[in-house]
Amino acid sequence: MDFEPYRGELVAYCYRMLGSFHEAEDLVQETMLRAWKARERYDPARASVRTWLYRIATNACLTALQGRARRPLPSGLGAPGADPEAPLTPALDVPWLEPFPDARHDMEARADLRLALVAAWQVLPARQRAVLVLREVLEFSAAEVADQLETSVAAVNSALQRARAALARVAAVDEVSEPDDPEVRETVGRYVRAFEAADVPALVRLLTDDATLEMPPVPLWYRGRGDYGLFMDRVFRLRGTGWRTRSGTAGGQPALVAYAPEPGGGHRLHSVQVLTVCGGRVARNVVFTDPRVLTAFAPAEAPAPRAC
Repeated sequence: MDFEPYRGELVAYCYRMLGSFHEAEDLVQETMLRAWKARERYDPARASVRTWLYRIATNACLTALQGRARRPLPSGLGAPGADPEAPLTPALDVPWLEPFPDARHDMEARADLRLALVAAWQVLPARQRAVLVLREVLEFSAAEVADQLETSVAAVNSALQRARAALARVAAVDEVSEPDDPEVRETVGRYVRAFEAADVPALVRLLTDDATLEMPPVPLWYRGRGDYGLFMDRVFRLRGTGWRTRSGTAGGQPALVAYAPEPGGGHRLHSVQVLTVCGGRVARNVVFTDPRVLTAFAPAEAPAPRAC
């Protein structure tokens, strides 16, 4: 019995449930081990291998989420900052939402892994979250979900209704263009060129009026082109110019791996920046600096300088 073909989609499912890519990989490994040990008890007349694996993964996720706080982004915890020079003190006690490194798993669709949507799902109780993802994202039937959760179809339908209502009360999730959209590629390319040139006015021109900048694990965040630009001025003033980047995607969104210049020469891996592009402008930039996030996305070596 071969479970490997299902690993990528199971990691994506567990990530949607947990908000942590690393925990998702660990739970999928646990799921595979449980399935292997129970393979003699698998009944193909009752469920497909895929449905059976999702049942095991769902139970593992629900157990892991017991007593856990939700994984937020800084914008989900309070009002935006008003001082672009405020101290950048990390809140290491907060279990921050992590981005999903697309390159680690080959899947067809990742739009439902984008940060704003996964952050919105985090407000739901764990079982409602499972019902919503299994029914509306993975398109299991109500009967299949009822079997996976060991409950009734009526209970599944009720949980789905409550989950939809709860999400409707959450702030609207951004409509995100696909990373391979020509307009998105052009916008990201211009952003990269401005960032590597430390050209703050050019960066600001690429932003929406209410663009947000977030930096977990720092709980501070900013809204608006003015504060975004002032903060970027601060970054280049303190960290120097001549940054380099690698491009990629995270949860179906454009992502930049940024390397900061070192005083003695060379570049050091600094951050992963996940961009939300709407209407040819950057509406949000979530900058991750946690070393665990960086290792999932990036090699330690900086890319070669861009050709002129």
